[in-house]
Amino acid sequence: MTQLISTSDKTVEDGGLMHVLRRIYDENGRRYYKSYLFVVLCLLVISATTAFSAWIMRDVIDQIFYNQRKDLIAVISLAIMGAFTLRALAMYFQATTMKRIGNDLVASYQKRVFAKLMSSGVDFFNDNRSGRLAALISANIDGIRDVLSLTITSFARDFVTLVGLVIVMFLQDATLSLITFIIGPLLIFGVAYVSRRIRSVTRETVQLNARVIGTMQEAMQGITVIKAFTMEEQLSRKIQNTIEHARERNNKLAVVTERVTPITEIIAGFAVAGAIAYGGYRAINDAQPPGAMFAFITALLFAYDPAKRLARLKVNLEKAVVNARMIYEILDMEDKQRDAAGAAALVVDGGEIEFENVDFNYGDGTAVLHALSFKAESHKTTALVGPSGAGKSTVISLIQRFYDPSSGNILIDGQNIDNVTKSSLRQQIAFVSQQAYLFEGSIMDNIRYGRPDATDAEIIKAAELANAHEFILQQSAGYDTPVGENGVTLSGGQRQRVSIARAIVRNAPILLLDEATSALDNESERLVQDALEKVMKGRTTIVVAHRLSTIVNADKIIVINDGQVVETGTHASLSKKKNGMYARLNHLGKGGKAALDIE
Repeated sequence: MTQLISTSDKTVEDGGLMHVLRRIYDENGRRYYKSYLFVVLCLLVISATTAFSAWIMRDVIDQIFYNQRKDLIAVISLAIMGAFTLRALAMYFQATTMKRIGNDLVASYQKRVFAKLMSSGVDFFNDNRSGRLAALISANIDGIRDVLSLTITSFARDFVTLVGLVIVMFLQDATLSLITFIIGPLLIFGVAYVSRRIRSVTRETVQLNARVIGTMQEAMQGITVIKAFTMEEQLSRKIQNTIEHARERNNKLAVVTERVTPITEIIAGFAVAGAIAYGGYRAINDAQPPGAMFAFITALLFAYDPAKRLARLKVNLEKAVVNARMIYEILDMEDKQRDAAGAAALVVDGGEIEFENVDFNYGDGTAVLHALSFKAESHKTTALVGPSGAGKSTVISLIQRFYDPSSGNILIDGQNIDNVTKSSLRQQIAFVSQQAYLFEGSIMDNIRYGRPDATDAEIIKAAELANAHEFILQQSAGYDTPVGENGVTLSGGQRQRVSIARAIVRNAPILLLDEATSALDNESERLVQDALEKVMKGRTTIVVAHRLSTIVNADKIIVINDGQVVETGTHASLSKKKNGMYARLNHLGKGGKAALDIE
């Protein structure tokens, strides 16, 4: 099985920084190259106007204030005004274009990740809690956008701006410029140290934050159980510990990340102070005009911000790449249940289902089925009964290829389901489980999930057959009534009947029922059972149940124990079998109780 959320740092080392950067640009560069060219043009304008602002300070000081050239006041002032106007427009268009690209990137990767999750096997979701998975994706998906934004702006704006300002500085005073940049290696060394520390801290921080959000989400989803069992204090302690751990790692990340700040500030302070001292000495002792010195210091101060951003680039890129890499871990997951090469679409004539010596083990090695063999005849109802853990629900999952058997074959009308596409297989099956899960939207939306092209009339007809039409009309907006989160506005019996209507509208030749009535009260069970009898007619049906009312009229009853068939027959024949498991279970249910309700 696939375990995605891990505290191991192995995946952090797999694929270096440049590998991830190259992949991101390969996937997105061609798509956005025109927009990026425009952004680069804007950034070059910003860089040029910044360098110009520093360069012109020499003329401002020397020509206007030192030489008192009145004729140049208007020219220089208009030049500065024009530079700032051009810079402002370039900054606006650059920022809005980058945000549009970023929003589009996030949306694109959200779609890709969701499509990947929808194509993943059930075992993946068994291994990864949904709340934490959603939080992890939400926390990391911006990493792709940030990588592109950081690299584009850093090189097209910060690097070019810094180069332009350095040129201005050398034009004003080459000797002082060389002295100032001697301290550059100190900054590079400090940033390299911080970058090495940032990787593991960032990954662990993201995972802990995802765990906090996921735990909160799951608590809200299970709030009725929490209240019923007075679990508030227990869960509060648990999540408080997780939050504290996450807080500690967030603080650690902040400490590691911000180490760049004092390094750059101290180095910048030495550079500026040295420049002022040197320039002041020359102005006093050599009677140098102050314009060049002011232009140099202005360029140096202007250069501070892009230099600081470039110094932090490696640190910020490490954080963004860790996020991006965790998204790629999802996108690169290998699908363990790929359709076989040349897989054909399943063609169902009668819908006969046959298990041939099927073994099944879960990923942890737990054996569930052992050489299981049986046949469910077409257009008939086959019931699976047996004690808890016997493997009944596993049979239902295997028919739908939620998992693949360890050995043996599963045939539908003689076609091995390993050799047909999963999509065509599941399109021929209608499934009703014990947990009637409803999705966000209206009642009609939830029924239509059974078949998206179903008409309103077909949906209403399905609801009538499911004994749901009457209670739906009593809702505030009828079929357009929102169901709330997981159908919270409906009762258990109502949710189950909506689920059955969804199965009816699918109009599939095979029907799988996994304890569809076990959680209902007597009245709801009667209505649901009546609906099931309608939908079972003319279909190949396999039903897992513990209540006699659900299976007594089945054409065949298969008793499973420890993953093997131990008895086969009808209710009448099995009930009379001395020392038989079915007869014993049936006897336990006499006296008005639901026979076989043994779990």
